[in-house]
Amino acid sequence: MRFDDRFLEELKSRLRPSDVVGKSVKLRRQGREYAGLSPFTKEKSPSFFVNDEKGFYHCFSSGKHGDIISFLQETERLTFSEAVERLAAEAGMSLPAVDPQMAREEQKRSSLGDWMELAAAWFEAELRRPGGQTARAYLERRGLPEKEWGRFRIGFSPNNRTGLKDYLVAKGAKPGDLVDAGVLISPEDGGQPYDRFRDRIIFPITDSRGKVVSFGGRAMDPNARAKYLNGPETGLFHKSRVLYGLFEARKILHDGQTTAPGSRTPIVVVEGYMDVIACQRANVPAVAAMGTALTEEQMEALWRLHPEPTLCFDGDKAGQRAADRAIDRALPLLKPGRSFRFSMPVGGKDPDDVLRDQGPEALRAQLSDTKPFVRALFERELNVEPLETPEQRTSLKVRLRTLAAQIADKELGGEYKGELLDLWDEERASRRIRPDVGDSARAMVRHREDLRRGRRMEQRAGASPEARVAAKRLSERPSPFSSALAFAMLQRPDIVGGQIEKLMNQGLGNEVLDKIVGEVANLFLDNHAGDYDFIRKRLSAIGIDDGTFENIKMSASYVRELGVDGEADKVRELWSLAFDLFVRFLSLEKAIEEVKEDLRYGENYKVFVEMKTERDTVKRLIDSGAWADPSQVSHVLH
Repeated sequence: MRFDDRFLEELKSRLRPSDVVGKSVKLRRQGREYAGLSPFTKEKSPSFFVNDEKGFYHCFSSGKHGDIISFLQETERLTFSEAVERLAAEAGMSLPAVDPQMAREEQKRSSLGDWMELAAAWFEAELRRPGGQTARAYLERRGLPEKEWGRFRIGFSPNNRTGLKDYLVAKGAKPGDLVDAGVLISPEDGGQPYDRFRDRIIFPITDSRGKVVSFGGRAMDPNARAKYLNGPETGLFHKSRVLYGLFEARKILHDGQTTAPGSRTPIVVVEGYMDVIACQRANVPAVAAMGTALTEEQMEALWRLHPEPTLCFDGDKAGQRAADRAIDRALPLLKPGRSFRFSMPVGGKDPDDVLRDQGPEALRAQLSDTKPFVRALFERELNVEPLETPEQRTSLKVRLRTLAAQIADKELGGEYKGELLDLWDEERASRRIRPDVGDSARAMVRHREDLRRGRRMEQRAGASPEARVAAKRLSERPSPFSSALAFAMLQRPDIVGGQIEKLMNQGLGNEVLDKIVGEVANLFLDNHAGDYDFIRKRLSAIGIDDGTFENIKMSASYVRELGVDGEADKVRELWSLAFDLFVRFLSLEKAIEEVKEDLRYGENYKVFVEMKTERDTVKRLIDSGAWADPSQVSHVLH
């Protein structure tokens, strides 16, 4: 009986692999997977794993891998149909009615698959015959030695119009079937079919089970119309679904997990056959699309193997276009735990070049140097047009918001919008900074980088308590300006002066800093203001430990204009000026948030714009360091 893909997917979605396998293998939970002793070999330590999320089992001791259907086939010696029938009964699904037409099509597909295997063997043999000398020399020049040819089943098609056809027909094949399989071409004028691949190095294309479904050929003639030629769409081969090298990549992927328990070796998408082979020879699981843009179906297949596959396209214009198409197609599909990273070729060299010139270590190092999807997206948009005018800069922000809105997962889309706009703020700030501007602008850039680094550390922290603590402190670090106000107050509480009541009522806009404000105010009123060590002990008593204190101190160090050395009156005046400006900024932020729904679309829109303009002016003064000049801020405060 032939079961269509929809039926099989529905069947597998109804049954958890751990439940099916657990009936014959004792499993125990281990992180995201279940572990147990192999049902295929005798062993004392568990090397058999089941992953419900991805729907497969893998046995490291025997190398066997598959889904719940193949598990029953392997362990109970059932046929495919028998295994499906057993599982359908467990899932409460009715078997589809037998379709004679589908049965005949399945029989034909099976027959075509047999001829494809024979064709692959014939191509391999031709590579080693006298007619394959030029092809052998080419492979040697490309750094692919003879001992590796068999691993990738590389072959050669001689410059003979009917060489493969004659061989397969002699074995019993019908020319019409070979046309359906894509290895022969049937002329439009009704002439006799002839070989599709002639005078080409042949790369067999296999499905996820390792069965040959088509071929790719690299022309030996430099003047050939098509340098690379793939087989056509057939009943066996669907270009939008198949990834070249997937079967071998999955083996490398799982072998990598055995050598590094708990690791999730990335899978890499490259552009060509030789690039895939180069990566796999360097023990990097790699695949390639079939000469077209990466499709949604291929992306889904990649995500089943790894949450963040790496895309590595050539550095030329064609490679950039392929990367752009992949970004556009993937963007709506992104979800938490489902994205891509990007590796950019160094010096314009593709993976095959790097392996040949520098060796496997250099190739692995290049492919591990990646950037996240959001960064690749931002950099692409950043280079669309110059950013010399307000109109061009506004256009960029509009594009970034529009792209983030394309993500179907709304929560992730919101995160992308914030991240993209943060990247733009950093880019804009870095372009504006000059050595004579002062330290505050650089401080704001470094502060944003710290926050981003904190988030990255938190994602990568794993099981390390130290890493999680460090990440938490980085991500919670208050702004440099508010930290500088608090730290100056700790060192010289007397600079608060007549601002003590206003300080207690207003605070500094951060929970930890406001604790410091309250404690210092109490100490000031109790005449303990000058005892720095005493203040530190009191802060420790209310939960502000040394790590938190150092976090604030580090953030405050970025604002050098707000020092505490010098004459008391001048220090007090500078601190008061900074505090008043900061209060003005916080009050504007709060007012804008409270009234924006009433004003943004109403009659008082002009008022809303004026408030935002003033808020932005205050922010620029703070970021640039110009706030330290009273003449620069007097018009804002008065």
